[in-house]
Amino acid sequence: MKLQSAATNKAYINGVGCISPQKTFDNQLFLEEPVTVECNRLKAVDPNYKDFIPAEMVRRMGRIIKMGVTAAKISLADAGYQVRDKEYGIPDKIITGTGLGCIEDTEKFLGNMILSKEEFLAPTPFIQSTHNTFSAQIALLLKCHGYNLTYVHRGFSFETAVIDSLMQMSSQTTRSVLLGCADELTDHSFQIQFRLGLWKRKPVDNLKLYDEPTKGTLAGEGVSFFLIEPGKSSSTYAILQDCSLLFRPQQPAEIVQWIGEFLKDNHLKTGEIDLVLTGMNGDRKGDQIYRKVISTLFKTTPAGCFKHLCGEYPTATGFATWLAAKTLRKQSVPETVFPSLTPRSLRSILIYNHYLGINHSLILLTQS
Repeated sequence: MKLQSAATNKAYINGVGCISPQKTFDNQLFLEEPVTVECNRLKAVDPNYKDFIPAEMVRRMGRIIKMGVTAAKISLADAGYQVRDKEYGIPDKIITGTGLGCIEDTEKFLGNMILSKEEFLAPTPFIQSTHNTFSAQIALLLKCHGYNLTYVHRGFSFETAVIDSLMQMSSQTTRSVLLGCADELTDHSFQIQFRLGLWKRKPVDNLKLYDEPTKGTLAGEGVSFFLIEPGKSSSTYAILQDCSLLFRPQQPAEIVQWIGEFLKDNHLKTGEIDLVLTGMNGDRKGDQIYRKVISTLFKTTPAGCFKHLCGEYPTATGFATWLAAKTLRKQSVPETVFPSLTPRSLRSILIYNHYLGINHSLILLTQS
């Protein structure tokens, strides 16, 4: 199954906000001093949420909601919008994606249900356990009463939100879209996925993740938001060009053909891609797919990685999109991305990712 955006209008990324295991919440920084730890899970670096959310509200919010609201406000401020009381209409629409939703509040609700024997349950954990809670909370705080949709499609969650955002931008009436994604990691969810064999059995230095590929990877989490508008501004990072999905390919040749068709649809040749960001994560089996694609299509194209910085989670491509947008704006590739070659120019970046070998996606960003 293939799905690709049918958008025709350009979508400019005019503001970004990212909370991840790196110090990305400060847009003045760009991975100059990468966070390095020896572990098998990467935890997001929390900013001071009281700088972005009223103190009386912070206490009642789950962690993923705090991260989502903060990242959204950072992206709006980055685009030049200040969120003030009684200010309406920014953005027009909110479109988000999440793979697992508000796990922490779901665990609280289920725990309370067991302890109280399904009687006298507090409603707050249940209300905050739904997958669209963080996007709804953002809408309430921003007084954005327009289109608001959250996609929950495992490894396609963020990409589906991207495709919807691009289609919305094709509408002449859409002035702005707040595009975002969020996934959190709790102790319980980490242990469950650890038993399923998704994570490394022993701690690994995240900056040496690719030195000795073994089974499993590093667990991660993060939130990314982007303010998308139809016009270029002084804060523009890049053009969000296109996105395509491929579900359960049977052979590597099918992936290669899909990527070739995607580039052709965007009037690009493989040699015109200046940087490929792959979702390599240190898992021996999964990384073979990336190596096959690189060796077949992008032998002479600089290629880099990003999951040693953010870990693996369903919407990790949100972090990759933040990384690509910042790279295009600054016109430099951080050394910690481990580029295989130094790009001669930076006009286009292709993100290729697969989640558990099932959900394959491409996101193309170009220089504005």
